[in-house]
Amino acid sequence: MSIRPAHERDRDAIWRILEPVIRAGETYALPPEMTKAEALAYWTAADRETFVLDEDDDIVGTYYLRANQSGGGGHVANCGYMTAGQAGGRGVARRLCEHSLDHSRARGFKAMQFNFVVGTNARAIRLWESLGFETAGRLPLAFLHPRDGYVDALVMFRTL
Repeated sequence: MSIRPAHERDRDAIWRILEPVIRAGETYALPPEMTKAEALAYWTAADRETFVLDEDDDIVGTYYLRANQSGGGGHVANCGYMTAGQAGGRGVARRLCEHSLDHSRARGFKAMQFNFVVGTNARAIRLWESLGFETAGRLPLAFLHPRDGYVDALVMFRTL
């Protein structure tokens, strides 16, 4: 497995990862009806660096890194991560997050913050906690889950 910056040629592979996650509407506050162009514009926007995890010429994970805020908040990184369905349970998300932590440090960030971790996403929460993130706040009923109704979202944070 190798993690590298995403290239234009990776767009279809990235979309194959993004689409099912966006359509499911369970973990990201993105419109489930987003088009491919809209989703890729969001994930690869000019204000972020986008990476892919390549496993034997198959892209099975992706993440973006950006400053969480500008100005006085620009020293805090923010990331989004998605993995291919067939890659579940193989450590892909952990590898992506570890890479993002290292890359954030190298870029001079002092901390990382996840602004909106859906409270029902127990697997992600366990992973983030195992990598040193703490819940800095809880947003009551902030996310409309397609199956569970209104659920809390967490703000998670760690220093680098």
